[in-house]
Amino acid sequence: MKELLHTVRLQINPSVYIKNPESTELGKKIMTEGINLIDKIGYEDFTFRKLGQKIGSPEASVYRYFQSKQKFLLYLTSWYWAWMDYRLEFAIANINSPNQKLERTINLLTERVTEDSNFTFMNIVKLSRIVFTESSKSYLNKEVDEQNKQGVYLGYKQLVGKASGIIMEVSPKYKYPNMLISTVIEGAHLQHFFAEHLPKLTNKTNGNDDVKKFYHELVLKTITANKK
Repeated sequence: MKELLHTVRLQINPSVYIKNPESTELGKKIMTEGINLIDKIGYEDFTFRKLGQKIGSPEASVYRYFQSKQKFLLYLTSWYWAWMDYRLEFAIANINSPNQKLERTINLLTERVTEDSNFTFMNIVKLSRIVFTESSKSYLNKEVDEQNKQGVYLGYKQLVGKASGIIMEVSPKYKYPNMLISTVIEGAHLQHFFAEHLPKLTNKTNGNDDVKKFYHELVLKTITANKK
């Protein structure tokens, strides 16, 4: 799978960038060092001036690719959701059992990313940490409705829709599949964050971070109760 992911060209909504950063070496360098910098100092303290200093290029060169740091974050999160959607498609390919597809889906949506998938300019491990801690800032803003009209969040919605479809295969009468899946994704992000920084807000058994186990139990009990 790692080799296949390396060859994939993910489609990102062009409204989030001025010039596709994957089209030039400077653009790829902006992505690489931008991820490194946000992972290190956080989104609030991240600026294009600091990024320009990091890549040894004027701040204006970054603005040739992205209108603002919020659009830069939108690009990062859009790329991540497109990558996750591809991974989900790959994980459930040729699987006929709805229950087995659901198990793989929950695993994928709740697990920590522990290795880079050989993208030369994207450190997936660092990007996943940014998504866990910063992704809500990409849509919790005053421009969300207009950006939604532009299709900026389509990748995230496609991922939720695909996972929700699997819920419906297991439990066709369940009324809230989108709500359940988006709760699983956002909740898993928070639980991983809590486990690392605020451990009293989560639980561990035998020293293990049991986020995947918890959400398996939550989803299965929820949709099973609906069948009765």
